[in-house]
Amino acid sequence: MYIGVLMKHIKPSGYVQLGYKPTANDLVCQFYIDPGKGLSVRKAAEHVAAESSIGTWTDVCTMSPEIQKIGAKVFSIKGNWAKIAYPSELFEEGNMSQIHSSIAGNIFGMKMIDGLRLESIHWPKSIMKSFRGPMFGINGVRRITKVKDRPLTGTIVKPKLGLNEKEHAKVAYEAWVGGLDIVKDDENLSHMKFNKFEKRVTETVRMKEKAEKETGEKKMYMPNVTAETMEMLRRARFVKDSGNEYLMVDILATGWAGLQSLRNENRDLKLVMHAHRAGHAALTRNPKHGVSMMVLAETSRLIGVDQIHIGTVVGKMQGKKAEVIDIEHEMEDTMIKEHDHVLGDNWGDIKPVFAVCSGGLHPGHIDDLMEILGKNIVMQFGGGCHGHPKGTRAGGKAIRQAVDAVMNGIDLKDHAKTNNELAEALKKWS
Repeated sequence: MYIGVLMKHIKPSGYVQLGYKPTANDLVCQFYIDPGKGLSVRKAAEHVAAESSIGTWTDVCTMSPEIQKIGAKVFSIKGNWAKIAYPSELFEEGNMSQIHSSIAGNIFGMKMIDGLRLESIHWPKSIMKSFRGPMFGINGVRRITKVKDRPLTGTIVKPKLGLNEKEHAKVAYEAWVGGLDIVKDDENLSHMKFNKFEKRVTETVRMKEKAEKETGEKKMYMPNVTAETMEMLRRARFVKDSGNEYLMVDILATGWAGLQSLRNENRDLKLVMHAHRAGHAALTRNPKHGVSMMVLAETSRLIGVDQIHIGTVVGKMQGKKAEVIDIEHEMEDTMIKEHDHVLGDNWGDIKPVFAVCSGGLHPGHIDDLMEILGKNIVMQFGGGCHGHPKGTRAGGKAIRQAVDAVMNGIDLKDHAKTNNELAEALKKWS
């Protein structure tokens, strides 16, 4: 009864203009819309456009013709998909929190929709230029790591929690001397009673430098600086002062404002920013409601991360193959516009981002993973490294052996005949 009475008083109008041609200054969103009972997709889309721009649920005396000109416009409806154009005047440049509050805000809670998913965004140049973008991007990371052609290989120290600072650093050392390029903290490891942030960074950087001298290879450590914003910035400065080149941050737990503050601080620190997407599935998993991983990845690229987790296709994390491929290509600037819901952008001077694949990977996945996503990826192995029958160092060796095999066009099983670490890994996880 209440919903029926409410809908009689909802009067957004003029927001559906199917003949409208978006301008270069429009921000364009594509939504999947599941309308509430008794409503058409057209009517539901009209409410979405109104609520996310200038409208409200009833006529108001303060609405003028001049204001109506900057209202959002639904210009395409195909099935349950609607495209909405937003004049750039609706957004504060350089303020990602305000932008997302508009296009991914109140609209998800409206009663006249049963489901709503923000699938993709086309960003106008004026807004794109107001964000810093990555400091290093793919090419910059390759210069720092001195890995020119193959995928970067890494691990996450396991167990996630429980190791003290020296134990953590020792595990990292074993992975590095085994052949891995990168070691990173896990997403929920910060400043613990049993593992203090400053001491962990100091100990692990010391072991990193030891591994570099012994192997002759550049090694990378990604300490997790995620915290309250001012503390996070302090930790980032400590990482820099410790002689390290990288940091890691949980982007969704930190929020867009915190991530922008970290990127702003990084103008002087010049650290590679590794973005972990912990918690993303609360937004991305439901195909009929929420926000796509593509939107989160593009937003993070604009703000300025250099690497971001996107999924694996072959590992333990949920994620459709086509979606993961699209995100990797968009981050790398090789997107082929094959799907109607992918709007795509011309990123211009905004550097490409390294896609990170993590979650249930082991050496036996590497051939399929590289066939699907190519060489411009960072592969992170947790249990798939430390769970090797002979330990972390052997796990690192098995991973590098598998990468070398694929890079040289050799079947993993054939390569395992002369590489014992790979053979044992394939035996355990085949």
